[in-house]
Amino acid sequence: MPERVSETAVRAAHDLRILIGRLRRRVKEAGGDGELTPSQESVVRRLDRQGPLSASDLAAAERVRPQSMAAVIAALDERGWIERQADPHDGRKQLLSLTAAAQKDLRNWRRLREEWLARALQDRYTHDERETITEALALLYRITEP
Repeated sequence: MPERVSETAVRAAHDLRILIGRLRRRVKEAGGDGELTPSQESVVRRLDRQGPLSASDLAAAERVRPQSMAAVIAALDERGWIERQADPHDGRKQLLSLTAAAQKDLRNWRRLREEWLARALQDRYTHDERETITEALALLYRITEP
C-alpha cells in the first residue's frame, strides 16, 4: 500500500502550483506574446524546440485533430511565421518550421521576460533572499529529474 502523503507535502504542492500559475501569467504579460492563442503558442514552442515537423506530426504531438491543427497553422502562416519545405523522406509531405521573423520575435519575447524577472528579483529581494531563492530552485529541479 502506498505511503500516505504528508500534510506539508500536500500544502506545498498546492502553494507551488498556484505560484507557478501566477508567475507564468506575469512573465507572459511581460513577454509580449499575448496576441498568440494558447494553441498557437504551443505549436510555436514545439517547432522552436524540435525543429521542422509535418502538420500530422504536430497534430499528434499536440493531441488535436488534423483540422484543428490546420487552423492553427493557417493563423501562424498568415502572420508570416511558418515556412514549408518538402520532407526529404516523403516527397508527398511538407515539413513546417519557423521563419526567421518568428525566431526573432521569440528571442525578443524571451529577452523581455528574463529582463522583467531579473528586475523583479533585483527590486523585491535582497541579495541574501536571492541566494535563498537560488538554493530553493536547486531543490525544486529534483522534481523534474526521473
